[in-house]
Amino acid sequence: MISKISSCIILCLCTLSMSAQNSWQYYFDSPASIWEESIPLGNGRIGMMPWGDVDKERVVLNEISLWSGNKQDADNPEAYKYLGEIRRLLFENKNKEAQNLMYKTFTCLGKGSADTSAYGNFQNFGNLQVDFLYPNQSAPISNYKRTLDMNNALSTTSYTKGKITYNREYFTSFSDDIGVIRYTASQAKALNLTISLQRDENYEVSAEDNTLSIYGQMKDNVKNDGMKYFGQVKVIHKGGTLVTGNKDIQIQNADEVILLVSLATSYKGKDEKAIATQLIKSTDTNYSTLKKNHISKYQHLFNRVDLTLNKNKNSDLPINKRLEAFASDKSDFDLVALYMQYGRYLLISSTRVGGLPPNLQGLWAPQILTPWNGDYHLNINLQMNLWGAEVGNLSELHLPMIEYTKGLVEPGEKTARIYYNSRGWVTHILGNVWDFTSPSEDPSWGATNTAGAWLCQHLWEHYLYTQDLDYLRLAYPTMKGAALFFEDMLIEDPNNGYLVTAPTTSPENSYFAPTGEAVSISAGSTMDNQIIRELFTNVSEAAKLLNIDQDWIQTIETKKERLAPTSIGKYGQVMEWLQDYEEVEIHHRHVSQLYGLYPGYELNEATSPQLMEAAKVTLDRRGDESTGWSMAWKINFWARLKDGNRAYKLIGDLLKPAGEGRGTYPNLFSAHPPMQIDGNFGGSAGIIEMLIQSHAGYIELLPAIPTEWKDGLVKGVKIRGGAEVDFSWKNGVIDFIEIKSDVPNNFILKLPQGQPSIKGVKDYTLNEGKLNFQLKKAEKITIQFR
Repeated sequence: MISKISSCIILCLCTLSMSAQNSWQYYFDSPASIWEESIPLGNGRIGMMPWGDVDKERVVLNEISLWSGNKQDADNPEAYKYLGEIRRLLFENKNKEAQNLMYKTFTCLGKGSADTSAYGNFQNFGNLQVDFLYPNQSAPISNYKRTLDMNNALSTTSYTKGKITYNREYFTSFSDDIGVIRYTASQAKALNLTISLQRDENYEVSAEDNTLSIYGQMKDNVKNDGMKYFGQVKVIHKGGTLVTGNKDIQIQNADEVILLVSLATSYKGKDEKAIATQLIKSTDTNYSTLKKNHISKYQHLFNRVDLTLNKNKNSDLPINKRLEAFASDKSDFDLVALYMQYGRYLLISSTRVGGLPPNLQGLWAPQILTPWNGDYHLNINLQMNLWGAEVGNLSELHLPMIEYTKGLVEPGEKTARIYYNSRGWVTHILGNVWDFTSPSEDPSWGATNTAGAWLCQHLWEHYLYTQDLDYLRLAYPTMKGAALFFEDMLIEDPNNGYLVTAPTTSPENSYFAPTGEAVSISAGSTMDNQIIRELFTNVSEAAKLLNIDQDWIQTIETKKERLAPTSIGKYGQVMEWLQDYEEVEIHHRHVSQLYGLYPGYELNEATSPQLMEAAKVTLDRRGDESTGWSMAWKINFWARLKDGNRAYKLIGDLLKPAGEGRGTYPNLFSAHPPMQIDGNFGGSAGIIEMLIQSHAGYIELLPAIPTEWKDGLVKGVKIRGGAEVDFSWKNGVIDFIEIKSDVPNNFILKLPQGQPSIKGVKDYTLNEGKLNFQLKKAEKITIQFR
């Protein structure tokens, strides 16, 4: 009887723990002195980053579609004339000559990404500045605290000056699509401030009544019709007086001040002024209502997933000091959980259904000339941004990237014809909001043509997690078009008989040719073969599910068999090219030859154990420390290799305070350096990959946790097949699992050690440690271990 009561108590405690959301926040005890110390807020379209200075507040403003440049015809109509000669040189091992010819003939027209007034770049929208005057200007500051509250998508700043406590609250509303800032003080009539707007170029500011406006037009030398933008700040005050200047607004002796910030652009022909003004006009100015509606809509996304890991004495430090402490004391496991949730927070904040996917900066930028144009690099970076979308239970936030991919089909068909005389569609490394699909201006890094096929992996993964056949029916033509391109473009290499991509690269890396010259261009690369093999497999599976194109898929299945297999080189490593070349840079940030390990799953312990060992050799040769996103990728590699301790070592490298180098900035932005948000998204996905995997046809829990993570709770993560999983573990042993299906399906769970007590389903089989069971929609299976 006592045993049964104890079991019930344990089950109730587990259920209670699974349903309660942890508090997720970080804080600073001083204002930001650099942008990488300011706090990111966003609702998927607009962004704000407040710095929290006491006297001169700066809030950086962004809108994800604000780009210079325009649509351009960058395809070189002469390129195809030289494709045959380039291939002949490659097959004759005259790779340097082939590369030289490509520089002359096989690039985009114009200057490519080097021309920000044609190709364009993502830009800062503007800066909101608030200058404060205090009753006692020289009084000291005490009790300063600046916080990011991820549970509610809020930032707060509080401090005491001259015996008066001042509070600021900021959020980018998910319900009303505007930025909201509120200033209050503990004493009446204590708020005296001047509000202004500024931008580094191409802007005008005006003030009328209680509203500031900023507007302008982007540079564009393609059509001389650059994108327009318009923003407004409406000032609402209680108590005191408002004085409107030519280009600013002053508030004197107020009790409360609320700023409503509305931003819009003319992207895709929209009326930016009408949008921005209507958003302001239609907003309910009751602050408590604004805040309540915002939090409710945001939490619908954020609260789906939770992770509990143990804290230590450093867990309550300001975030910059907490990062510094983690460098020498890795027992603050809660910081890792925070980083995982921060990745989910940033994804929720930087993309939304119907909008654009997050770019290299997410949607945050303080400058006009953003690093690498703030664009969509397609040889890993955009893809990495969405690695955590499905498993992190944010499936709908995958859709903007999927729609972006579909938008590349029409221009990509033109590029495929002009450069390769192929059907289907292709895109290369460069991507912007203007549907750029041409090769770059520099073949050494821009000639990779499997970017579109890699994007198509995301179309397929979204289906695997949702099991939505109606969606797959709409996504299939895009996947088929990518496969058609390679059906035509692949050519037999006379040296080995394989079908290869030619010309191509292994992204951004180079090798020593037999002549001793450093060369980037090759015929075939391991990554290309893995991606195309995966694409052909996924398209074939999709066609079977949809019962279409049965004859055609036989053709691509046949071609798939003629692709070069992933091979092992002289050092025991996975070869990066078809020949066992020496890398020019052994510690190169890209590890493209391991695409088939992650995010693909061609390499696995069941079918290719030797390649799994070769992958370890490859990673050891590459080394751990690299740019932020590269270390994030390696966390996922080691998770797939089931080495939790090595993955955790990489987490330590990723979270090392960046300073002027790689690692993590004080506000937890990832450093390339400079900031690149893919490291955040990839690192967050890697942490989840350590906790749960489902790529091998079955669910495996805790496949790669470090030995120190003795206890923990996971709530709401998703698996392929369409289900959510909650589980907990104690002393390294799983004690509770609950799986809830979103759709009717069959599932296989690799059972952890212990004696399972299974509830919720009657029909199941247990074979060689794997539990096979079927769930109806919304049905649960609960497993306890004794």
